[in-house]
Amino acid sequence: MRKIILLISIPLLLLTGCASKNIPLRHDVAISQDTERIAYNVAGEGKTALVFVHGWSCDARYWQKQVTAFADDYQVVSLDLAGHGHSSADRLACTMASFADDVRSVIDKERIERAILIGHSMGGAVIAEAARLMPEKVIGIIGIDTFQNVGERHPQKYIDDMVAPFDADFINATRNFVAAMFPQGADPRLANWVREDMSSAPKTVGLSSFRNYLQQYVNGEAAQVFDDVRIPVVSVNARLWPTEPEENRKRIADYQLYYIDGTGHFPMLEKPEEFNALLRKAIHSVEAKGGTDM
Repeated sequence: MRKIILLISIPLLLLTGCASKNIPLRHDVAISQDTERIAYNVAGEGKTALVFVHGWSCDARYWQKQVTAFADDYQVVSLDLAGHGHSSADRLACTMASFADDVRSVIDKERIERAILIGHSMGGAVIAEAARLMPEKVIGIIGIDTFQNVGERHPQKYIDDMVAPFDADFINATRNFVAAMFPQGADPRLANWVREDMSSAPKTVGLSSFRNYLQQYVNGEAAQVFDDVRIPVVSVNARLWPTEPEENRKRIADYQLYYIDGTGHFPMLEKPEEFNALLRKAIHSVEAKGGTDM
């Protein structure tokens, strides 16, 4: 759970949610296979559901500006993965596969038959695994500042060295890690909130999920998962880190890339209107291939 002081300090930018458009927001809980309680939110209606999955040490609040923008046309679902936000945190090993089951538990609870999964950062790995679990329900996945090069490989020592500072001092390592995700000139209030919010995440959950996510680039699972994902895959990426679309196309059967300029790792927060326009374009491109029934 986030500390109360952080909830009080959320910028007004993040507090203007569904109420501003009078869109009802329903809250519920689904139960994962390992009995974790997965908190989630639902707004809007439509045959196509947009299921938003947050990144490492974040939660559903990071999608507030998307709920209001898309709930007029779609059923919009945002969830807290186990160990994050308002979900329970009893899971011993936080893996991309276990998080994918969290997504499936929500989709099953809501009886969703047609979904586009949208995942930020580590959430990209989660939605790829979730799409593999539910090929009959997921018509496309959209990664937000992720899938830069799914075929990239690293030696084990690289991962161990990267995780070590977080093990030694999780709060300060996370603060420094997040600070580098914002470009020069970013809104200082937003950057401060994200930095302090993510560094307040539970250390055990953060370390376990971080290591498992990075491990996929040691064992090749980051690319192998796409052997079973034969649906459109789209990235909406910033230019903070280079994306290699041609390398991705060697691993992903149907891959498309959209860039958003002038943001860091959190484009949905930094430039929500521009981001939402690109995301809508990405959604339409998926629907064009999967058949639209809005």
